[in-house]
Amino acid sequence: MSEEKSRFVVSADWLQAELGKPDLRVLDASFYLPAQKRDADAEYAGGHIPGAIRFDQDKIADHSVALPHTIPSPDQFAAEVGKLGIGENDRIVVYDGIGMFASPRVWWLFRVMGARNVFVLDGGLDGWTAEGRALETSTPRYEPKTFTPSYDAERVVNLDTMREIVDSRALQIADARSAGRFAAVEPEPRAGMRSGHMPGARSLPSGVFANGGRFKTLPQLKQTIEDAGIDLSKPVVTSCGSGITAAIITLALESLGHTDNKLYDGSWSEWGSREDTPVVTGPPEPGKA
Repeated sequence: MSEEKSRFVVSADWLQAELGKPDLRVLDASFYLPAQKRDADAEYAGGHIPGAIRFDQDKIADHSVALPHTIPSPDQFAAEVGKLGIGENDRIVVYDGIGMFASPRVWWLFRVMGARNVFVLDGGLDGWTAEGRALETSTPRYEPKTFTPSYDAERVVNLDTMREIVDSRALQIADARSAGRFAAVEPEPRAGMRSGHMPGARSLPSGVFANGGRFKTLPQLKQTIEDAGIDLSKPVVTSCGSGITAAIITLALESLGHTDNKLYDGSWSEWGSREDTPVVTGPPEPGKA
């Protein structure tokens, strides 16, 4: 590995040259926490990358559970994205406003559902507009397609499996929340949740993987992950506040060729809101990932 970037990340130059090609679908997957004081829908309406489709992570989700933006069933996902004109063989480029915040979650979601030509835009919309590139305000319309899912259930962890992982230490746990939330020196943004982390978890805040919304090089990603105490030769489960930014760690792992990883979809929204799940506070346990 030299200064090579992830094979799953594309540049604004590349995307601009590909816009308008019939097999390309661009998705605006912007999502913000209340503290970020940004409105994803309003920003999309005010200007988005030409041809981009709004992908609302709260709408394309399983609404039968109380947790936020839980992964939908393969059939529901296929129906929703098919209506947007997306097929499993299309080239799909996902972006968000910040650059590396919410877009990796949709990259991961499409891959779990069987799509393979899925990429994340480096720098996001903020980087695109900072370079003076064109935006449009009209909403594109594409003919519906059939998306045939091939769901990889092994890549998604539920609560029962997460309990087993925590008890057995069978997998390393990488937590994408801020270091303050991880250590319980900052409150959780959602009411009713305990602070802290799962026993044995390592802290890998989502913001450490990018500079100015641009994904780090492969050597930098490797160093970042290893510095957190994660052994890249062993399996990993990723987690975060609600399953969104955990996918940034997943993207980093996959970029480095690490494929033995899973994502805990309920994440801290589920674990931290219960009274029967073990929670510890303070920094990660040394040498016990």
